[in-house]
Amino acid sequence: MIYFTADTHFGHSNIIEATGRPYPTVERMNAALIANINDRVSATDTLYVLGDFSYRTTVEEARRLRSRINCQNVHLVRGNHDKHWSDTKFADTFASEQDYLEIKPGFAEGHKLVLFHYPLLSWNGRWRAAIHLHGHIHSQGASYNERNRETGILRYDVGVDANGYCPVSRDEILEFFRGVEPARGVCEMDL
Repeated sequence: MIYFTADTHFGHSNIIEATGRPYPTVERMNAALIANINDRVSATDTLYVLGDFSYRTTVEEARRLRSRINCQNVHLVRGNHDKHWSDTKFADTFASEQDYLEIKPGFAEGHKLVLFHYPLLSWNGRWRAAIHLHGHIHSQGASYNERNRETGILRYDVGVDANGYCPVSRDEILEFFRGVEPARGVCEMDL
């Protein structure tokens, strides 16, 4: 199974108040987010973290937090606050590290998945039912994702704040958009 998450912000105490996360301390947030990942994602699954894994932590501390995640196949699509792991002595912390990634349609029932930390207005394959997954905006609850679906915009915030502080699976995302035709000729600025 393939899972996605974003904006965990491990080590970032100010994110609790800024986004209204239900944790009294950064240590409790770190522990809860890791437990939520481990409850859903097995050691043999694949997990894509679409940016902002940690914030204001040392590479040693961020690596220690990563080591508490049981999944062995964790890929990082870098966001604002992510280190360039390949430039550290811990280059093997993630299975891969990139700024942008496309997952071929064969892995998602004919949909291309376009992974980037930031939400895009347009993306490769948008008019051919490619689904754009992102983080960055810390949307609260499901309203942002539901609004996109209702208007035919195949874009989904996989961030923890939008998904009950848990990763979301490829199958859940595909089911969420099942039967939705991509909006054609509609400018999002008009919505």
